[in-house]
Amino acid sequence: MGRRGKGLHFYQREKKINKDVVRIIFTYLFLVVLAVFIAGVLAYCLGTRTSVIGDSMEPVLYNGQEILINRVKYSFAKPERGDVIVFLPNGNTKSHYYVKRVVGLPGEKVQIIDGRIYINDERLSEPAFDKIAIAGIAEDAFYLAEDEFFVLGDNVNSSEDSRSANIGPVKLENIYGSAWYKMGSNDMSMGFVH
Repeated sequence: MGRRGKGLHFYQREKKINKDVVRIIFTYLFLVVLAVFIAGVLAYCLGTRTSVIGDSMEPVLYNGQEILINRVKYSFAKPERGDVIVFLPNGNTKSHYYVKRVVGLPGEKVQIIDGRIYINDERLSEPAFDKIAIAGIAEDAFYLAEDEFFVLGDNVNSSEDSRSANIGPVKLENIYGSAWYKMGSNDMSMGFVH
């Protein structure tokens, strides 16, 4: 009687790859890559942030407060009166971003008379501003071009805005996006920018 070899012997089975397991693994990998891609796109389009510099937008936004910028909104529509926009004055890439409220729209006549804003010879009631102490370049009536917007800070008497000759009307191409969410801290409110 012949003896098999001494010691323990293990039979090795050939392992078969289960097609269902491979499909599940690739599905999960695809979903992870897709989620990372979508998160990157959302962060680029809606998560770009900047800080407010100065008190020109008080009481809505405060000096040093961070805001998230919607960079997609104005790809599909133009800014409207009352929108809070983020822009580079005269496209100057060496400047910080300015945050101001849109008051005058393309093609409109803008003038400040006795501390009040007039659009096409009608007094602007909304958005409401304090009586404007310095009219600047808006003392005389001027017309906005088809790609220009007139902007003011909410704290109008402490704001460098379209009344200033070194900023003037803001061209659409210099608008970076819309301020859409303000970050908060202990003494600052957070929420959507209105």
